[in-house]
Amino acid sequence: MNRTYSRLAATLALGLATIATGVHADDAKKPMEKCFGVSQAGKNDCAAGPGTTCAGTAKKDYQGNAWVLVEKGTCTSIKTPKGHGTLEAQS
Repeated sequence: MNRTYSRLAATLALGLATIATGVHADDAKKPMEKCFGVSQAGKNDCAAGPGTTCAGTAKKDYQGNAWVLVEKGTCTSIKTPKGHGTLEAQS
């Protein structure tokens, strides 16, 4: 009986991995751009300006020099309590 469950579990895992791979492959094809001023503290993608090193180093919400990747053409339509996203770093 354990062999049957093991086979079933392996089949399900393979199916889930295939689905997850397909989703990532679709996302990788979309053109992306850096969008500044829209990330939450510690949720930026990389290089949040002086005093930071890389991903997750933004010190405050909507930090003007911290960016995240978003689908191309959507950045400036993202609204935050501090305004809209921008394609260039803000001080």
